[in-house]
Amino acid sequence: MTPNAAFMSAPAAPSTFNKDNPFSAKITENRVLNKPGSAKETRHFVVSLEGSDLKYKAGDSLGVFPKNRPADVAEIVERLGASGEELVSPAMLKLPVPITLHDALTNRLSLSKPTRKILETLAAKATDAGEKARLTEWISPEAKERVPVYLEEREFIDLLNEYPSAKVSPQEFVDHLRKLMPRLYSIASSSKAFPNEIHLTVAVVRYHMTGRDRVGVCSTFMADRVALNSPQVPVFVSDSHFGPPADGSKDAIMVGPGTGIAPFRAFVQDRIASGATGRNWVFFGDQKHATDFLYDTEWNDYVAKGQVHKLDLAWSRDQILKVYVQDKMRESGAELWAWLKNGGYFFVCGDAKRMAKDVDVALHDVIVQHGGMTTEQAVEYVKQMKKDKRYQRDVY
Repeated sequence: MTPNAAFMSAPAAPSTFNKDNPFSAKITENRVLNKPGSAKETRHFVVSLEGSDLKYKAGDSLGVFPKNRPADVAEIVERLGASGEELVSPAMLKLPVPITLHDALTNRLSLSKPTRKILETLAAKATDAGEKARLTEWISPEAKERVPVYLEEREFIDLLNEYPSAKVSPQEFVDHLRKLMPRLYSIASSSKAFPNEIHLTVAVVRYHMTGRDRVGVCSTFMADRVALNSPQVPVFVSDSHFGPPADGSKDAIMVGPGTGIAPFRAFVQDRIASGATGRNWVFFGDQKHATDFLYDTEWNDYVAKGQVHKLDLAWSRDQILKVYVQDKMRESGAELWAWLKNGGYFFVCGDAKRMAKDVDVALHDVIVQHGGMTTEQAVEYVKQMKKDKRYQRDVY
């Protein structure tokens, strides 16, 4: 057996770090990608893998376990009339030994997405006649259609504040809460270029609703509450079906508006590092060219070097009529079909609710118009692309 054959036959050792045993990583870089004046806050994070045996490939995601905002935890503790040192054993966690209320609320439980069950508990506990009447109304069969909308706009603290006469114990309260789950972010770097770090492209969520400032738990955890170079970010690598063509000679068409650009930054880095000869075509879009062109210097450099062969940009707020990535696909329909006909791969990453659906419709339209197919034939063509792994989506 040649040394090379022996090397190839040895399976990669699994990492000692995983979802059940995350690695405490450091964030070594945290910068805003949008320019001043943008309506968005998109950040670039660099997560160091030093000290871990974590490995990743282009297309994978990084799982991040966040902590809740201290101010939110403190407000709940105060509203419960507690100190935070009370021992609790939340039903969802199935713990071998109790933990403090403060630990449970900070590290282990989600403080959002209340259910009808908490309304039932508060209704049983309310001593104020008006509060009890309102709660009784919310849990009545007549309110069944309206309750989801009511709860959608509230977190648990809102309900404690709205019905202060309903006193629940720390244990009763935590039994209503779900687990605080890790968030998965598409990795925006290639391990071929950055073996000891992972890059993330994260939209930081901040908004105002029902009289309160709300935030995305994980995005603001990384943006606001993690000190640089401090090992306090529990992470794991989540393996993905999504990835650049195994055959480097194949062309890749990548559609990733907004933070959907993340894995395609990884794909391009990966293909350059591995000497792939296939062409790269990137579609990116956001609100305004002047403020929202994420990684603009890098993309322009790739184009100048011929490493990205086509870069189509769609700006929705730069003119009266909104322009999106699917509009750019239709504009270049003939060339897009030529790439597909030649065996090109088609990738989409980003918003599942609207963008991915609109891109899928545009793809079918391009195949009908420029491939000379009927609608039915185009549907079958796309189905075959999916079977052949030539059409891949990472949508959320």
